[in-house]
Amino acid sequence: MKKITIPNFGTLDLAHVVLDYNGTIAVDGELLKDAKDLIKELSSEYSVHVITADTFGSVAQAVAELGVILHILQSDSHTEEKARYIQKLGASSCVAVGNGNNDADMLHKAALGIAVIGSEGCAKSTMMSADLICNGIEDALSVLLKPKRLIATLRK
Repeated sequence: MKKITIPNFGTLDLAHVVLDYNGTIAVDGELLKDAKDLIKELSSEYSVHVITADTFGSVAQAVAELGVILHILQSDSHTEEKARYIQKLGASSCVAVGNGNNDADMLHKAALGIAVIGSEGCAKSTMMSADLICNGIEDALSVLLKPKRLIATLRK
């Protein structure tokens, strides 16, 4: 568990990083190279989870060597299933990263929600649910590896 104290924001005791797949760490079913390298690095500090509907049927092979826990969505309501996944892990120990409408509740429930504006853009509801908005996945994952960046942005 990683403890990050952010003045006038709170202390985060983080153990899990939950990543949406398409639009967040992948585009058109292809894992982004920058994401791949950073996820490998994050896996040494956190339990990293990839959560997806696997629209392109390629996620298992793409993340096979990253040391992540893969969760393929099964329900008709991906929004609710993603939020339940965060709650099951223990929301107070989770970072959630996503970009789509179905990620908004997951980001809201997590101790730290990060919205990513990638090539697919980012849904307004997800941006409004996030604690932090990043221009891309590289920036989002880097703030977890270099928490002073996170502290500088979120302190009040």
